[in-house]
Amino acid sequence: MTARDQILAAIRRSLGVTGHEAPRRREVADRIAGHPRGIIPARGQGTPQERLDVFVRMVELAAGTVARVGALDDVPGEVAAFLRRYNLPPAVRRGADPRLAGVPWERAGTLEVSTALDAGMLSSVSHALAGVAETGTVVLASGADNPTSLNFLPDNHIVVIDAKDVAGDYETVWQRLRETFGDGAMPRTVNLITGPSRSADIEQTLILGAHGPRRLHVIVVGEPQ
Repeated sequence: MTARDQILAAIRRSLGVTGHEAPRRREVADRIAGHPRGIIPARGQGTPQERLDVFVRMVELAAGTVARVGALDDVPGEVAAFLRRYNLPPAVRRGADPRLAGVPWERAGTLEVSTALDAGMLSSVSHALAGVAETGTVVLASGADNPTSLNFLPDNHIVVIDAKDVAGDYETVWQRLRETFGDGAMPRTVNLITGPSRSADIEQTLILGAHGPRRLHVIVVGEPQ
């Protein structure tokens, strides 16, 4: 038996069950199939514009920054402006995401955009599957399109998200994930990122970049729908 088997067996003994009881198995199956929705805070609800306004406000409250651009073609200029603002090298890494691949990066002049993984990278660009207005969270699915390494290794993480993809709550995002990938076919990891990495473990002093990027910059493209 593995350690996992031993732990689960101990839990079953304490509950006086075997794990094969038909009513218990049916209850689990029904819950998985039914996808019951949890409590949904009112903060993220409202019109698409109201949801986007809340999203922007919550990103900024979490120490992130936000820029609005009218179209995907404007993303290179905003990425370059962000790097200049913090005196960073004009270079970013991205994954194989087709939306980012279609961006006219040449419009940013000397900006170097690479898909090669580099543990010493300072800045990266990812495309978010969705945003959550109630907490200012960006949702990224792992995979070759947007590797998880880009979320955590660089000091500076730039996330591109379409305004229409900002949802009011987590339940809506989970439903969107199921519709995108299918039941039982989720990506290996779904990263929920709210602001830069931070820690206050030592003397309650807040330090940004403790376990990942010290800066999170969200570029919102287009208008909400």
